[in-house]
Amino acid sequence: MRLHEPVLLSEAIALLRCRSEGLYVDCTLGLGGHSEAILKAAAPEGRVLAFDKDREAIDFAARHLSAYQNRLTIVQDDFRNLPKVFNEHHLPAAAGILADFGPSMLQFSSAKRGFSFQLEGPLDMRMDAEQGETAADLINSLDERNLQRIFREYGEESAAARIARKIVSIRKESPISTTTQLRVLVESVAPRRREQKIHPATRTFQALRIAVNHELENLDSFIFDAFDSLEERGRLVLISFHSLEDRVVKQTFKFLSAACRCPKSVPVCTCGGKPLSKLLTRKPVTPSREEVDKNPASRSAKLRAIEKLSGPAPRELWKAWRLGGSQ
Repeated sequence: MRLHEPVLLSEAIALLRCRSEGLYVDCTLGLGGHSEAILKAAAPEGRVLAFDKDREAIDFAARHLSAYQNRLTIVQDDFRNLPKVFNEHHLPAAAGILADFGPSMLQFSSAKRGFSFQLEGPLDMRMDAEQGETAADLINSLDERNLQRIFREYGEESAAARIARKIVSIRKESPISTTTQLRVLVESVAPRRREQKIHPATRTFQALRIAVNHELENLDSFIFDAFDSLEERGRLVLISFHSLEDRVVKQTFKFLSAACRCPKSVPVCTCGGKPLSKLLTRKPVTPSREEVDKNPASRSAKLRAIEKLSGPAPRELWKAWRLGGSQ
């Protein structure tokens, strides 16, 4: 398989500011492109801990990165279990942590994984193909209201109601089990307009993938865990592909870099009144036109980064700050 260029690779590596004595975490190993770049930038002694839930991706990346096996540790686990893995491996604080929340090319290029509406295959979409509900399970079991919510919330699909209604109607006759069945169904109720740049099924497939893999659940908790796992002056670099993901990243980074994290309802600052991190990206870094031309899947990528000044993250203030706004 051709190893594709990871999204915003040079920008991510520059912001991680790799050094030889550091430990770096790649939360989303995929085909190993980001990990390889980190290992090269942190040579000769820098180490990488890499996460992935997908056994197929791990096997591929392990072979591709075999020359670095003495500096690379790969774990098959959800990156949201970062603190548990750090404890189990007795790891020091990390110099840098990177997460690319997009699915890997390995998943999209395999028909049997069911991620792509362009390939005939089972409606699976699980990043860990060994456990959990599939996209077909959700499509054929959820009621119309919940299907509509998934398509609208996770896919920002304007035709969510029509697509959900059609699914419920069709599955009464027979289950919807393949990518082609779902693609044709979406096309029948939301045909492609002449000026439309993306295929009508794109948002529906994206929404199902997010729902199947619980991609937006506890994202803020993961960010705080990653922040607490950094050493002082360590850097956290996150690449998102969905507006809801980016919103969580933006808000948590703003919270961690604010001079005050008290909500407006508190008349006097009680949080300590100093930023815990420094924003390295005032605005999100996006792919260049050249990168998008080369890799159209990168078009929605947004990179944000912070540098840790002190910690830990005051999680007990987060909910009130998010709901009530900062001072």
